[in-house]
Formats: sequence, C-alpha cells, structure tokens
Amino acid sequence: MASPGIDTEQEPLLGDRTPGSREWDIIETEEHYKSRWISIRILYLTMFFSSVGFSIVIMSIWPYLQKIDQTADASFLGWVIASFSLGQMVASPVFGLWSNYRPRKEPLIVSIFISVVANCLYAYVHVPASHNKYYMLVARGLVGFGAGNVAVVRSYIAGATSLQERISSMANTSACQALGFILGPASTDEVQFPQGDIDQVAALATNVLFFVVLFIFALFETIVTPLTMDMYAWTREQAVLYDGIILAALGVEAILIFMGVKLLSKKIGDRAILLGGLIVVWVGCFILLPWGNQFPKIQWEELHNNSIPNTTFGEIIITLWKSPREDHNEGPTGCPIEQAWCFYTPMIHLAQFLTAAMLIGVGYPTCNVTSYTLYSKVLGPKPQGVYMGWLTASGSAARILGPVFISQVYTSWGPRWAFSLVCGIVVLTIMLLGVVYRRLVPFSVRHGRIQE
Repeated sequence: MASPGIDTEQEPLLGDRTPGSREWDIIETEEHYKSRWISIRILYLTMFFSSVGFSIVIMSIWPYLQKIDQTADASFLGWVIASFSLGQMVASPVFGLWSNYRPRKEPLIVSIFISVVANCLYAYVHVPASHNKYYMLVARGLVGFGAGNVAVVRSYIAGATSLQERISSMANTSACQALGFILGPASTDEVQFPQGDIDQVAALATNVLFFVVLFIFALFETIVTPLTMDMYAWTREQAVLYDGIILAALGVEAILIFMGVKLLSKKIGDRAILLGGLIVVWVGCFILLPWGNQFPKIQWEELHNNSIPNTTFGEIIITLWKSPREDHNEGPTGCPIEQAWCFYTPMIHLAQFLTAAMLIGVGYPTCNVTSYTLYSKVLGPKPQGVYMGWLTASGSAARILGPVFISQVYTSWGPRWAFSLVCGIVVLTIMLLGVVYRRLVPFSVRHGRIQE
C-alpha cells in the first residue's frame, strides 16, 4: 500500500497545462496563462541576479575585510556574513505581510532600491580612516534587508505554481475569482478558500528542516575561504579565484541536481528525496574531518623563537628558507599562530575537501528544493505571503547562526570540532524528519480532497 500522499507528492505543481485540459478551462484563458508566466520569469530573473550578486561578494568578503581593517579576525568575519541574514530575517516578514495587503510591486521596488544603495555603501567601506570593519558590517546588513524581497517572490511563485491544489479545492469557484486570487493584489476578501486548517506541526517541522539545510550551507560557504587559506597556504587572490571556481562548479552541479530531483520526485516522492539529501550532506561533513599525520603550514615569519613547541632554531631557519617568497602586500600565508589548533590538528587534504564539497553540493540543493516544495504543499491554496515570510526568516536565522557558529568554533577549536558538531546536527535533523515523516503530506490529502 502506498504511503499517505505519495501520489500527490509525485504530481507536478503546475498540473496539466495543455489547452483543452480541465485545469485550463476552469482556471484561466491562454492570455492570462501567458501573462502570468511572464511575471514568473521576471521574478526568476530577479532572484537569479540577486544570487549572482551574493555569490560574487561572499568569496571576497574575507580578503576584503583583511585588507580594509587589519584588526578584523575570522570571528568578526562570521558577524559580517551573519549581518546580511539578520537584515533579511527582519525584512522578510515585513515584506511578506506588505505583499498580502498591497500590490507586490511596491515592496519589490522599495527593496531593490535599498539593495542598490547598500551595495554602493559596501563598495566604499575602505574610504573611512578607521572602523572600516563596522562600516562593512552595516553595509552587509542593509544589503540583507533589501534581499528580504525573496519572501514576496516566493509567495507569488508558490501561489502561481500551486494550481493543482487550487483546482481540486476550487472546482465550484468562478474563473474570475481564481484569477483574482492568483493575480490580484492580495485582498482575500473576495475569494472563497477551502475550509480546513493547516497542519501547524508539519509547517513548523518544515521550517526547522529548512533552517538546518540553510545552516549547513551558510557555514560551509563562510568557512571555505579561511579554511583553504589556512590549510593550503593560498594567498588572498588565490583563495578568491580557486574558491570562486569551486562554488561556480557547485552551482552548475546544483542546476543538474534540480533537474534530476524533478524527475526523481515523480517516482519516489519529495520526502524520500529530502531524507536522501540529508544523508548525502552528513557524508560530506564527515569526510571533512581531519585525519592523518600531515599538518598545515604555519605562518612562520610571525613566530618568535620561543613560541614554537619542540622546534630548534635550525629547523625554523630551514622552514623559512623553504617557504615560498610572497608578495608583501599579500601578507603571510598559512595557518595563523593565533589559532592554537594549527599545531596539532592534521590538515584536510585537497582531494578530501573537494570530495566533501561535491557531496554537500549534491545534498544542499536537493534538500533546499524539496523542503520548500513540501512546505508549499503543506500550506495548500491559502495565502502564503506571511508563511513564506516566516520560511525566509527561518533561512535568514540559519544564515545568521551558521556563520557565527562556524567562525567561533573553527577559530577556537579547529575543523575537527567544527565538523563533528555539524555531523551531530545533521543526525538530529534526520531523526526529526523520521518523526514527522507521515505528517509531511499536501493540504488536500490531509483534508481528504485528493484520494491517497
């Protein structure tokens, strides 16, 4: 016997959109259908450009921060990256609520304007004579506030692509009412929504799952630049270039994963895919645990003779002689002496790091898209602006806590403790998914409007 809701899990969100189909006749005309998809594609493009901007900046924040303010350390990096998500977490519910009562273009225009101003500020944080790191902190927070428009975008796309749910529950509603719900400003007084309450436990659990997924990737993209600079003695320019290439490859990988998830969900359902994605993420984090007897290069030129345990003066001279000559402007390379774990924690081999990155690059997009899809289906055909705002806020909270967590633990205790704790978090998340697995079913299945 099939598990509850498995058939509905495998249904495409758009349903059958060919002319002459029941969905086509009930819901909208061809003109409205084309107009709606133009809006959706514009919003896709908006999210694409926003993500491109974020990806460009995230790899260069650490080198940029080191260059403009020598007092900034890896711990402060976590706060800088977290400030973006803090701003987004504050703005997302506000913009989501705004879009429920006013035309969506209003919060979108305001948020884009804020983003432009904030990015201009970020570009000039090097100009002040002092306290540059705090200017960067404020600039990134304002950029995040502008990025809170993702709640508006998600609510519109979710509302426009959940037609299958609406068709089942609004078969007796006029086409005008249906179109008013999908395309209208956000006033819900004129639309008759199906009766039934949202499963709050399922909705909350999905928010937690989404939080953990974003938490894992946020800490990974935060630590990747300091980690590679510490482990492989990369310069700032090398770290920006090589880590940028790695994340670009993960982006291409994510596109392929999204396409594969769409096909696979028709066979095994969203919940099973989410479980598999979490397992892949756990394996990737486990591989990142340091092992072996090879240690990272230390920033020897900043060491005093008496600060190196069990090292003779001759060994120091030999090490300095063998170390590659570096551009003074680039600064010393290797693991900083301020991080005591550099002396006793084995390095993470490059092949080990690349393998882990590839696995996390598979698990993250898989979990991201399936948790979001499950959330939309659990909510059903009711207005999703505020709920999507809370989902975005949940993701923003993960992007706040993830960078702060990883920067503090990594700086103080090293990668072994950091990734061990991450593995434990993923295990607890898998256990949570097992507990609520049967409740993560679409709204219409829960209320008996679609046969299980």
